[in-house]
Amino acid sequence: MLVVKSKIKEYVKDCNVSGDFAEALNREVETLISKAEERCKANGRKTCQARDL
Repeated sequence: MLVVKSKIKEYVKDCNVSGDFAEALNREVETLISKAEERCKANGRKTCQARDL
């Protein structure tokens, strides 16, 4: 798990956070990282950078 549930709850001020939110967010983050890694490799680099997002 890449995201921390307690940090999500700390960040969200005006709403409750459901139990499945962190899992869904984690999947989104994993997808974002995978796409960034693909872009990095496609550009012949071994270091993922902010511009890969």
